[in-house]
Amino acid sequence: MASLDWTNSNFTPTLSESKTTSQPSAIVIGAGLGGLAAAMRLGAKGYRVTVFDKLDVPGGRGSAIWQDGHRFDLGPTIVTVPQVLRDLWTACGRDFDAEVELKALDPYYEIRWMDGSRFVARKDKDHMLKEVQRISPNDTKGYQQFLRDGEVRYLFGFENVGRRSMHKLWDLIKILPTFAWLRADQSVYTLAAKRVKDERLRMALSFHPLFIGGDPFRVTSMYALVNHLETQFGVYYAMGGVVKLAQTMVDVITSQGGIVKMHSEVDEIIVESKKAVGVKLRGGEPNYANVIVSNADVGHTYEYLLRNKAKRRWTGKKLRRKRWSMGLFVWYFGTKGTRTLWNDVGHHTILNGKSYRELVDEIFIKGVLSEDMSLYIHRPSITDPTVAPDGDDTFYVLSPVPHLGHANPIDWKTHEEVYRQRVQDMLEANLLPDLSKHIYTSTVFTPKTFHDRYHSYFGSGFSVEPRIFQSAWFRPHNVSEEFANLYLVGASTHPGAGLPGVISSAEVFADVVPEPELAYV
Repeated sequence: MASLDWTNSNFTPTLSESKTTSQPSAIVIGAGLGGLAAAMRLGAKGYRVTVFDKLDVPGGRGSAIWQDGHRFDLGPTIVTVPQVLRDLWTACGRDFDAEVELKALDPYYEIRWMDGSRFVARKDKDHMLKEVQRISPNDTKGYQQFLRDGEVRYLFGFENVGRRSMHKLWDLIKILPTFAWLRADQSVYTLAAKRVKDERLRMALSFHPLFIGGDPFRVTSMYALVNHLETQFGVYYAMGGVVKLAQTMVDVITSQGGIVKMHSEVDEIIVESKKAVGVKLRGGEPNYANVIVSNADVGHTYEYLLRNKAKRRWTGKKLRRKRWSMGLFVWYFGTKGTRTLWNDVGHHTILNGKSYRELVDEIFIKGVLSEDMSLYIHRPSITDPTVAPDGDDTFYVLSPVPHLGHANPIDWKTHEEVYRQRVQDMLEANLLPDLSKHIYTSTVFTPKTFHDRYHSYFGSGFSVEPRIFQSAWFRPHNVSEEFANLYLVGASTHPGAGLPGVISSAEVFADVVPEPELAYV
């Protein structure tokens, strides 16, 4: 097994020797979680796998940076539906729980509003009923119905549609009656509003699509299933951060004989006779394989990596017309001597601004930087002390903002520090008193950072927005519609964004990729 030094973000992996060249080969573009999961499944099938990634740390948006003694986990902060990870490890003949430590979070998160009211989410159903009753006693029956709504949508939308390929039109036709019965044309917010009357509860039940880049007022009500995921399976933190999970995935790949090459950016997919046969690295080095898998953003894959090839469905013009998820402004900072300060601030807090619908409209539809803001605050140091020096805290504060594809994109060189100060002021006034006195290290990611670091289309945080006509068969397929031997995994393809989604995309891919003995055909 390769030995990697993870105490330092500027490492170069020690690569294992490849297996015999008589094996069929596969190349995976991108060491994000979807790409690593695809590489694991290919290795388990018997492929000789090479993963290329431009970054210095695997994990893609789930990677990390180290700064002044702090580890800043850059992307996903929680693990839901851990069974998809256990299934992945089992497919590789390994035991997930023996290699990755998950710690159950309780509470999951706390939602706070400007009027001082709060909603604490936990796994315990009695607690949740009491929380609902405390906020709006007349909404308890409606809340219970919403949970049932979520369960039905989970069984169909996640376990059925989400874990099998949807690349054939017949796949769509078969599920249309159930989509109609479940009123998939309605939004998550519309469904929540039918069940409960209190606007705070409507927000608490409908905001979850934002975690995968969706506008709660416009994405399909199928995403009510996220509420069921929380109540049924719990919410977990991967000790060592999601980057530790990515590290362990690399360990599995190298133990299978695969190679993970960081600092290796793919510049182009090589196509011969409408068949993907290899990749060209930045600098011109070609690498050939029987199977090519892209974990890159679908916009980057089709518009840049295949820039010299004619496309039919995923042309640049059609990609630009798609609805893309919002951008993200993320402020990572460390505070000195605060571990026992702010004792009422837990692992996850959602701090709402003055509005909900109006703010979402400004982010997704109008594409303007609102005077209002809502914040998602991640404080992992109270669960995982390794993220910060003793007695200190590590924070990650996220604010949804417009992506760069709107008519008048935001110039983040001009607005970055002004907006960061606004975030700090909101935190100091409503959650973390005297914050400015304790900050001693910080860094900021804007949509421009996402565009440059991850090749994210329009700098969007979660790629293609999961609207009804951008989901299932309508979403970019795991089997490329454009070129033979090319497959897609990750947030921009089926089933979608979020950690369970990208891991499931590799499961779907594994069912459609040829078995090794057929790879030469």
